Amino acid sequence: METVSTDHVVRVKFAMKTHYRDGSVSERPAEDYTFIFGVERQAPSLESALEGRKVGERLNVSIPAAEIYGEHDPALVKEIPRKGLIKQRIREGQYYRQMKKGCLVSFKILEVRPRSVVADFNKPMAGISVSLDVEIMDIRKAGREEINAAIESQVKRSIGCG
Repeated sequence: METVSTDHVVRVKFAMKTHYRDGSVSERPAEDYTFIFGVERQAPSLESALEGRKVGERLNVSIPAAEIYGEHDPALVKEIPRKGLIKQRIREGQYYRQMKKGCLVSFKILEVRPRSVVADFNKPMAGISVSLDVEIMDIRKAGREEINAAIESQVKRSIGCG
């Protein structure tokens, strides 16, 4: 019987719960997902949990924020002057975006003060983790053509062409 290992096509069924920084949780219905293990990279926690497993096995995997969008960094929350910001775009709880010297400046406005704003420069999804209920549905050795196609697809995605 095949086990999950490098260059094997793995088909899993998973249900995902997203855990937000405010303590709330959202759930997505179960769905199938197929990938070539060791070629089409997954979150390290998921890969570690799957490696060596067999068809029919079920597992629960927690994926920390650091493996997805990154941890929320409190040092990236700063008070900045309102001077130079576009007045119409300053709204508490909203994302502010503006081109400055050819670069996009983007942050979430946490608080509006008379002469400043409290801005969060973290990525919008920073600090979010997920948990997965996974069932391994199928495992088979991948063919050379499948592996090459997966590698090519990964390269295209990494350079923004896919």
